[in-house]
Parts: sequence; structure tokens; C-alpha cells
Amino acid sequence: ATQHARAAGLLAIVGTGSNNTHHAAELQKFAKSVGADATLSVNPYYNKPTQEGLYRHFMAVADAAPIPVVLYNIPGRTGVALAPATVERLNKHQNIVAIKEATGSLDSATEICLHCPDLSLLSGDDSLTLPFAAVGGMGVVSVVSNLVPAKVAGLCRAFAEGRQADAIKLHRELFDLCRAMFIETTPIPIKAALKMLGRDTGSLRLPMTDATPATLAAVRQALAAAGLA
Repeated sequence: ATQHARAAGLLAIVGTGSNNTHHAAELQKFAKSVGADATLSVNPYYNKPTQEGLYRHFMAVADAAPIPVVLYNIPGRTGVALAPATVERLNKHQNIVAIKEATGSLDSATEICLHCPDLSLLSGDDSLTLPFAAVGGMGVVSVVSNLVPAKVAGLCRAFAEGRQADAIKLHRELFDLCRAMFIETTPIPIKAALKMLGRDTGSLRLPMTDATPATLAAVRQALAAAGLA
């Protein structure tokens, strides 16, 4: 997969997260051995470590292999958040190069950008791509780009080029579609949307389930409003 990605001019960033630090470190080594360009390492889930525990976990992960690490800060799915002060400590490690910030907090994003200017902050929520960019974010790890990649890229490009009116216009055009993709736990709505558009990505594994009738109706409506169906 990494070879195909490079052939297409893309980066292969692979998930290596675990709530077992030793396991996460082994996954880092494996990712490096198969030629991944970087890894995405999520907060340890279930065991709810302290900030010191999070710091030691990610330092061990970053020490495990010479490969760039993208931190994945998503407390809603892991039960614990990386505090900006902990991110600042981790930013001193040469292998930790970016953070996917899925806290939904502009304050957290602002603090990280303020104290870690060389750490690339990526929005973890499509509807917050532009607000995060306004406080120093560099882009988005996007769900809705599976449907409208050109628009998402266009929004980021417009902001980067100083075309604020264009960026705001695209943000508003994308907003309802972004929200619709999160009315049930992702990736349930996006997989339903892709299937409606003839790009079936396969079934979900339990404990994830198919979209409810209400979600299907809302997704269908959002696609129609966006001119996609």
C-alpha cells in the first residue's frame, strides 16, 4: 500500500495507536519497516492515563523508530485528552511533527499553536477546519473530503493564499454536509453517503452498525442539498 501511495504522489500515514505502550512501540517499528511515511498515534484508550502517563507513552512511541509521528488527540473516543502543556513537552521530540486535534476546542488549538509553532496542527473535525486555520492550524484530517475533495482542498488553499472571502464561502457551503457526516458515530454516515453515490466501501465491523433509517434520510437530504445526488 505504501508503494502504491508513493507512486500516486501521496503520503502513507498509518495508524499505530494502542493503549498498551509496548504494543504501540512495536507498531511504530513495523510501520517503519514497511516503508510508511509517518504514523498516527491515538491517545491510549480505556485506561485513562495521567498527563505524565500520556507524556511517557508518546515519548516511548516516538523513541521506538525514526519515523514522523502525528499525535491524535480525541478525548471523545478515548476518555482522555492531551493537555496543551503536555503537547508542548512532547513537541521537543524530533520525531513528533504534527497533531490531529479532535477536541473541538479552539482554546486548546490556540494554546498548542501558540506554544508549539513548529508543530503542524490539523483539525480533526471538518466543520472546524477554517476556525482552526484562523488560530494557526495547517489543514484537516478530513471525513467529508471523501465526498468533495476539491472543495476541502480549495478551502485550505484559499485560506493559505489569503483569500479569506473565498475560504468563508467554501466553509459555509461545506458546513451542513460536514455536520451530516457526524450525526451518527463516524464512519457510519460517510460510508452510507458513499454507498448512495455508487462507491460502496463495504460493511462495517461490529460493534459499528449500519446507519439507521433516520440517518439515511438525513444523509440523503444533505447530499441532495450539496448537489451530489
